[in-house]
Amino acid sequence: MELDATMANDPHNTALNSLGFNKAPADTRVVVAMSGGVDSSVVAAELARQGYDVIGITLQLYDHGAALAKKGACCAGRDIHDARRVAEEMGFPHYVLDYENVFRDSVINEFADSYLAGATPVPCIRCNEKVKFQDLLQVAKDLNADCMATGHYIQRKVGNGGAQLHSAADANRDQSYFLFSTTAEQLDYLRFPLGHLQSKAETRALATKYGLSVADKPDSQDICFVPDGNYASLIEKLRPGAAEPGEIIDTDGNVLGQHDGVIHYTIGQRRGLGIGGLVDPLYVVKLDVENQRVIVGTKDKLSTSNIAVREINWLGDTPFDQTAEHHLLVRVRSTRPPKPAIVRPISPTEATVELLTPEEGVSPGQACVFYDPDGTRIFGGGWIWRGKG
Repeated sequence: MELDATMANDPHNTALNSLGFNKAPADTRVVVAMSGGVDSSVVAAELARQGYDVIGITLQLYDHGAALAKKGACCAGRDIHDARRVAEEMGFPHYVLDYENVFRDSVINEFADSYLAGATPVPCIRCNEKVKFQDLLQVAKDLNADCMATGHYIQRKVGNGGAQLHSAADANRDQSYFLFSTTAEQLDYLRFPLGHLQSKAETRALATKYGLSVADKPDSQDICFVPDGNYASLIEKLRPGAAEPGEIIDTDGNVLGQHDGVIHYTIGQRRGLGIGGLVDPLYVVKLDVENQRVIVGTKDKLSTSNIAVREINWLGDTPFDQTAEHHLLVRVRSTRPPKPAIVRPISPTEATVELLTPEEGVSPGQACVFYDPDGTRIFGGGWIWRGKG
């Protein structure tokens, strides 16, 4: 049981090494993005064992003092220590880069501003897009690395038009939703050696095989800079005065109660509304930030058939807007399976998406990721910015 060796540009060319280069592993430099978790540690250890010129890099993304040093939170102080220890165990150099300012500007501030605007942001996507696959990838190139490898569960395959993005073999671990914004240029340089594994158990078995100290380390569960899961508390600290009270109203405009701030609510939320004595349960169906109102309604009011998508990253073989419509599967939340849809381009980066089966709780700020209905390929995706009913 080893890491994927199908990433070569031509799998029929036996002269290529497992990372797709026509030279010996010892002459192939690869930077491994190491979070301190078991996944990226296994990637680094296996590539080192195969004889590659491995350099491990861990990003310090925020203040990892006592307030945030929670077990399982990515890139906290413990994780930096764990990554360094793996590098020592396997005998390759490891560096820690201070990216606090970049991460704060590109990810944390946008997260706060999105919540204030009534959206439900996905900061892990922005971190991959604006920090790991942009700034860190450039560092790898500056170090004259041939490629950069990560521990993400997704597959990179090569077709006639170049590198393609494909779902992981293990659907339960697939991270395609969080990587849809990876550009074709980035994909050409990236490698994802875990994508072919059938289960996380295989990854942990490899970690045990190499005697890694992180073999039994738990997976991270929360957003790394919100280890306690209290998003509203963080936003109040970042944007004092953000939690202004207002009214909870139904879809007919009737006032049902009061709230302590729109930032405490998300589309689709049912619990914690503080509204009692109702026959039918109510859900948050819209956030009116301008008027500080939380609008609630019955479950049927959550259904959406048409959504607007922008900032589209298209990974197809032909230009996105040269086709009148694309019949694809789309995923509108990371926890939901892809569903059939018709994607109609408005411009190279904008589209309307018609869901053939209405989805509940579609929220601005979430991603809409495009999938091949007849295979495992990911065609990119974009950001949901409003529903159309």
